[in-house]
Amino acid sequence: MLIARDAHLLDVDSLSRSDMAELLEVAERHRNRIDAGDVKSSVLYGKSVYTVFFEDSTRTRVSFEQAGKWLGADVINISASTSSVNKGESLLNTTKTLNAIGADLLVIRHPHSGAPHFVSRHSLAAVINAGDGTHAHPTQALLDVMTLQQRLGQLEGRLVAVIGDVAHSRVARSTIIALGTMGARVAVAGPPTLLPSDWLTSRDAGPRPESPFGHVQVCESVEDAISGADALMALRLQRERQTSGLLPDLGEYSRMWGVNSARLELAKQYAPLMHPGPMNEGIEVTSEVAHGSRSVVTDQVANGVAMRMAVLERYCRAERML
Repeated sequence: MLIARDAHLLDVDSLSRSDMAELLEVAERHRNRIDAGDVKSSVLYGKSVYTVFFEDSTRTRVSFEQAGKWLGADVINISASTSSVNKGESLLNTTKTLNAIGADLLVIRHPHSGAPHFVSRHSLAAVINAGDGTHAHPTQALLDVMTLQQRLGQLEGRLVAVIGDVAHSRVARSTIIALGTMGARVAVAGPPTLLPSDWLTSRDAGPRPESPFGHVQVCESVEDAISGADALMALRLQRERQTSGLLPDLGEYSRMWGVNSARLELAKQYAPLMHPGPMNEGIEVTSEVAHGSRSVVTDQVANGVAMRMAVLERYCRAERML
């Protein structure tokens, strides 16, 4: 037996606005309990959650593990470096092995876009995408929306500036879609070599309501994107995913596209600064901004545990079907 398609979380485009609002509400309840020191629950007692990471991770992996344990689940961590993948086992056979073991939920991170979708077609367990290639990172998008709502309230009509390496960022793609679902507008800016080519060709095409990125405005400069923004997100420069020749050098990138105090002042006075991490200080953001009063990076990390508790609670209870 496989499980229903909507019982997996593979990207945020599968979530309606009401779905997202429900997850945000549950995550806020978990965050309040965490802040009050009341973190233990037995809601997932007897359930097994396997984190299967084919890429390195700190925040995502640890927060999923913490979330599962606080909900009472048995959490088992599998790394590619210590698994049979190193012996040549295929992703399909790894999935079949986890089916035979009886996993209830799989949290998958993989360097290849689409890998969690492949696993979901063969898995008896619910599948949560914890990041696949340059494609998607749905739980990061949800915690980003949660963090913004805590600072800004409702996101309808708000303008969020997304700065940097958009082309290689699965966080940017998922978060931009999620912001659109919640009614926000997005302005992006970055080196033309680090922006998706279809966005550049449609720079002057005007609104594209049929597209999940129809609410996005591509700006010529970082100043244009930040000016008047209600919030900012600086993106990690993903050098491990880039081909050569996309940037002249890191100093030039920082000078042209880095978020510093002067550029931050172009946003609205209350605008928070986000970063999905890990952060390259002095390149994407200056240290002064990264640790300043408008930075909500640590809030994002804390919200990550609460949001992943909400996600595990919802998807670990998926109904099986023939």
